[in-house]
Amino acid sequence: MPEAVASPCVNICRMEDGLCAGCLRTIDEIARWASSGDEDKRLILAAVAQRRIRRDPDADPACNCSD
Repeated sequence: MPEAVASPCVNICRMEDGLCAGCLRTIDEIARWASSGDEDKRLILAAVAQRRIRRDPDADPACNCSD
């Protein structure tokens, strides 16, 4: 059985310009995370990776670290 998709939360929970300052998820993505299936969670993580790249083109899109 595949491992569950881990939350990108880094416990810096503060909304700035519509995104969490810590994990770069929208409030909608955060709210639906617990009830989402793995496929939806992977889509959310892909969106987060794209936001991370737009914010810092040199960032590692797979990094789940805070600034």
